[in-house]
Amino acid sequence: MKKSRRNFIKKSALSALGFSSFGSVNSFSAKSYRKILGSNERISIAFQGLGRRIPGLLNACIKRKNVEILYFCDVMDKQVQKTQKSFFNSTGKEAKVEKDIHKIFEDKEVDAIIMATPDHWHAYGACKAMEHDKHVYLEKPCSHNMYENEILVDYQKYFNKKIQMGNQQRSSPHTIDLVNKIKDGLIGQSYMAVAYYHNNRPRVPNQKKYSIPKGLDWNLFQGPAKRREYTFDTWDYNWRWYGWLYGTGEAGNNATHELDVARWALGVKYPTKVDVYAGKYHYIDDGWTMYDTMEAKFKFPENKVITWDGQSRNAFKKDIEGGRGTKIFGSKGTVLVDRNGYKVFDLSNRLIYNSREDQKFIKIERSMTHLHFDNFFNSISHGEKLNSPIEDAAISQSMVHYANISYRINKDFKINPKNGRINDRKAKKMWSREYEKGWSINNIS
Repeated sequence: MKKSRRNFIKKSALSALGFSSFGSVNSFSAKSYRKILGSNERISIAFQGLGRRIPGLLNACIKRKNVEILYFCDVMDKQVQKTQKSFFNSTGKEAKVEKDIHKIFEDKEVDAIIMATPDHWHAYGACKAMEHDKHVYLEKPCSHNMYENEILVDYQKYFNKKIQMGNQQRSSPHTIDLVNKIKDGLIGQSYMAVAYYHNNRPRVPNQKKYSIPKGLDWNLFQGPAKRREYTFDTWDYNWRWYGWLYGTGEAGNNATHELDVARWALGVKYPTKVDVYAGKYHYIDDGWTMYDTMEAKFKFPENKVITWDGQSRNAFKKDIEGGRGTKIFGSKGTVLVDRNGYKVFDLSNRLIYNSREDQKFIKIERSMTHLHFDNFFNSISHGEKLNSPIEDAAISQSMVHYANISYRINKDFKINPKNGRINDRKAKKMWSREYEKGWSINNIS
């Protein structure tokens, strides 16, 4: 495509989305242009979403000498105040504060957005950031539904920005080591994986109409989601369990991580079929409105299988296998891997290797989050290959969406392993969602 034609298309796309006044995305500042060429100058960032993930994310950025934190953004005042205080105590500095991320998008000095909002904001925010020439570190899940999954990949290709999902185990040295060894035949021919998460989450409040908490911009919190009245404590994490407007269930919350490791280890892409058994079995009268227990089975080409064992409110086996992890089965042995290391067993269940006793891993001091951020920022400044580029991360994310769709329509369905598309009529109705007027994400492909 000729340059003039490409610029015209990009300007038209921005105009259609209401951003024509910001000019072409090719109008880079000298600062941005030098960065594209591989300069290691400072990268200016903004944080959007200052909840439970912010301490680890902020700490990882503070330790980077070439990263400058310009903004903190959240729809709740006290979250911003808490983060600003923590930042000042650690560095003696303060960042600008803003409730509306759209205003930060307009600031050309911001190079990248660290996005840790509720699920329903992720794809919308990432796409708007890319429209405004920003790179994105996008916490999991990268999307709320399959439509957004595809749109994210299209936007990344179109605007050519760096976008990395926050499935930080992709930057784990011991997990990288394991996957490479599996490919080299560590356990023979790998054929099956079981990804699991066991927890004992407590009762959550029943939803009831309530006054909007002081300092919360409820309209901005809802963002792309259809508007509804505020219900008690929705904004503070419980949005995960209150239906499908904002969250993606425990599958989107934790299966994203473990299913990604399973798919990576088996070397597979899209499945051919999904079948789910799930329900709510604990605290039947509380406010949790979706499954708290799920078993999802995914079939893949070459007769490979991945199972998701999600127990949100039953921590059985937690003391034996840990609360989360992935088991990979092969013709010559089995591997158990989690965030702390991996163990290799032969066919007689004899432990033959434990990475936690290997000095090359013991000596690593930086956390997975630090390493994942290192990779993201090095990709921006030096062109380093991303460990979790969105085109690959979106494939793992699709497994979460397939599982949730299967649960919601109460039936299994087949999937095209070449492109991830589905033909089941009921399932296709769950491909996207209804957006609030003015908040939709347009298809630019």
